Amino acid sequence: MESPRTYWLKWIESLRRMGLDGFAAWLLEAGGPVNIVGAQLLYMGQPFVAPHASDGIRALANLLEEQDETRAFIALLHHSDDAASLKGQSS
Repeated sequence: MESPRTYWLKWIESLRRMGLDGFAAWLLEAGGPVNIVGAQLLYMGQPFVAPHASDGIRALANLLEEQDETRAFIALLHHSDDAASLKGQSS
């Protein structure tokens, strides 16, 4: 599996396109311990999804499970310049 952060830019672009970036940041910030439960549910459901989607689900579960990763993703949601630099790193 690639680094979970390789999915971040795609997610951020999609959230911004739908106008949900602020809501997603708020939800992740407010989720706290519930994020870990969400991650565990994603891990449990992973065998039931298409194989090509499995890495993305694992990356999302990792984002929810690791507080440092969650905070870093939230920071990217708040700062578009950081998201642009992530794009340069993932290329």
